[in-house]
Amino acid sequence: MRTMTALSDADYARAEQMLAPYRARRVPAAVLPRWLSGGARFCYQNGSRFLVVDPAEGTRRDAFDHPRLAAALSTASGHAVEADDLPITSVELDTGETGTVRFSAFGARWEFPDRSGACVRIEGERPGGPDEVASPDKAWFAFRRDGNIWVRSRDGEREFALTDDAEPDFGYGVTIDALSSRTLMRSFGLEPAPVLVWSPDSTRILTHRLDQRGLAEQVLVESAPRDGGRPVAHRYRYPIAGDETTATASWTVLDITTREVVRQQDAPFPATHPSLLEEFRWWTGEHGESVHFLHQSRDGRTLELRRLDPATGATTTLLRETGRTRVDPTPEYWEQPMVRVLGSGEVLWWSQRDGWGHLHLCPADGTEATQATEATQITRGQWLVRSVLWVDEKRRQVYFTAAGLVDGDPYLRQICRTGLDGTGFTRLTDDEYDHDAVGPPGGGYLVDRASTLSTPPRSVVRDGDGRVLVELETPDADALAALGWTPPERFRTLAADGTTVVHGLLWRPHGFAPERRYPVIDHSYPGPQVSRTASSFDNTGTGDPEALAALGFAVVAIDGRGTPGRSKAFHDHSYGALGDSSSLADHVVAIRELGHRHPWLDTGRVGITGHSGGGYAAARALLTHPEFYSVGVAVAGNHDSGVYVSMWAEQYHGDVSDEGKRAISNTALAAHLRGKLLLIHGELDDNVHPGQTLRLVDALIEADKDFDMLLVPGVEHALFGRMHHTNRRMWDYFVRHLHGTEPPSYRLAPLPLPPSTVLV
Repeated sequence: MRTMTALSDADYARAEQMLAPYRARRVPAAVLPRWLSGGARFCYQNGSRFLVVDPAEGTRRDAFDHPRLAAALSTASGHAVEADDLPITSVELDTGETGTVRFSAFGARWEFPDRSGACVRIEGERPGGPDEVASPDKAWFAFRRDGNIWVRSRDGEREFALTDDAEPDFGYGVTIDALSSRTLMRSFGLEPAPVLVWSPDSTRILTHRLDQRGLAEQVLVESAPRDGGRPVAHRYRYPIAGDETTATASWTVLDITTREVVRQQDAPFPATHPSLLEEFRWWTGEHGESVHFLHQSRDGRTLELRRLDPATGATTTLLRETGRTRVDPTPEYWEQPMVRVLGSGEVLWWSQRDGWGHLHLCPADGTEATQATEATQITRGQWLVRSVLWVDEKRRQVYFTAAGLVDGDPYLRQICRTGLDGTGFTRLTDDEYDHDAVGPPGGGYLVDRASTLSTPPRSVVRDGDGRVLVELETPDADALAALGWTPPERFRTLAADGTTVVHGLLWRPHGFAPERRYPVIDHSYPGPQVSRTASSFDNTGTGDPEALAALGFAVVAIDGRGTPGRSKAFHDHSYGALGDSSSLADHVVAIRELGHRHPWLDTGRVGITGHSGGGYAAARALLTHPEFYSVGVAVAGNHDSGVYVSMWAEQYHGDVSDEGKRAISNTALAAHLRGKLLLIHGELDDNVHPGQTLRLVDALIEADKDFDMLLVPGVEHALFGRMHHTNRRMWDYFVRHLHGTEPPSYRLAPLPLPPSTVLV
């Protein structure tokens, strides 16, 4: 090991300031619009400042007089309040004649009519909590109690149940236990908000009843409960790959006026992952004449658009697409589905059946399922539609973001428009910025948040022709740069097959000197449901590569074959070979190529780290490429995916035979370990059960291999509350075994929560 200069407390302190909560304090968050007046206007929050934007008038102004509110609240509450640091939450704006703002502060609810200047305490009003869902008119709040759906009026005078037949593991508005962050919510003393959608007229609720009865249990043991008592067992339902039964759900419509309950008439559907329940359902029509939802088969290879009659519970399948591999409604897992039901009855449908990802228009058909192959393709080319922004039905045009139109960067998004007949394709942006745009429910304009790797999101309002109507925010990264931060650099290399181009990001070490030689850390997340190397400003993924760069490491992130966001074939590289998602062989080849380009990269000293799927990849890298990766820190890794949540192997791998599951298990490779490996896991991880790491530990012991492990009591998948310790332990491990020096005695402070948005 080469002799290196030892790191100091100052180096660790600098790295600490590169952690996400501290970075967020130095760079304003992207504009997050909250639509007003049906979307004609919107408000947003910039730090402690609240603004209202009227695109039609081209104006941007303060939502209220901040100094006057501060003075009025100081007088009314008896607490000193500063205008640039308003201690207010649950803010509701009425920008009409009174300009009234309602908010919570100092344990009370307040009203401030901007034009009168007085701040008045409101008695009896309860704003919606994190475990409630407000109706569109804000008159009602829905919540769960004992597995049933309840509603209460805004003034709290009326409260009643809409269902009364919930049973243990058979309740309303919940997601499957394995992916619902139950432990994290419990650490905050909260219950998860119910999963439901209000009708546009605020009279009915669409939710589901989830049946987890009969599913096998997992048990988490809380070894050191806060009350000091005996260890506590937490039991929850957890289906794994190949289980005969899985969770099922059925849609339910609840009427808050008549108290009527309308249930889906046909058989319950398999509920394999949260997005199917949380994102993929919506009311259509001005008053909610019907409900449309996406239905996906358990193996993920059939996707259907269905319509539910909220008056009868009858369902009709309108559109169906099947494939050899998983059929998705978006390129990446958590994005909004690109499906729109038009007023004409036509369906706008996103599909990868041509090998990329494009929009199709299916004719109206309300009687039986139409195959997606019968739809008319309206966008085409070797690029992807990434999001649908708005459909102008009057002009028969659709606005969307597309990636792959800019040479050399398949992930950079641009704003485009085309006719629903496939003619008139127009790029509304054509620059080096990544455009993350959103539009109001009714369309009419776009809020465009454009950034680069070095430039935080610059936000403007654009009209339908791409013209700027209002400039919103133009932040910079000067405060980060003053701490030694530099943006990552995009690179491209050939994959291990010698022909496919793969892309990555490279963070140079702080205080970079080209005459030095720097060890390399691969900051990995292998997908296969999300990509890792976005072209936007915040592309850290899970973890903090900037902190490792601040410690003097060169850090890379790579999207190898098997990750989404490019062609269907590129993504499908990992189908049937989930253990090769992001192709670690591509990582090895890419890092070696970077070493040829940059002599300051020491590719003889390469480590790897990642969280969750990245933890799986970190361990797998040491086990499958022991000649290249010498140090790894694997955090919360799903090391034996055959006994992980069922949808992971069933939908992204496909082969759940014993041999198929063994092929994606790190435990089967334990005998190959040669390098230094640190395994970190929270004992209450209800997503990736700690047994995943312990199974690998058992295999490593069986193979008589040396390794290190940190099992963290009392924390879940994100290690919330203990991340300051696990981050420091990871840093120490890389400093000691990759940097080759003893780490300093510096201790990190518990991480603060990042700045939050308080508009409702």
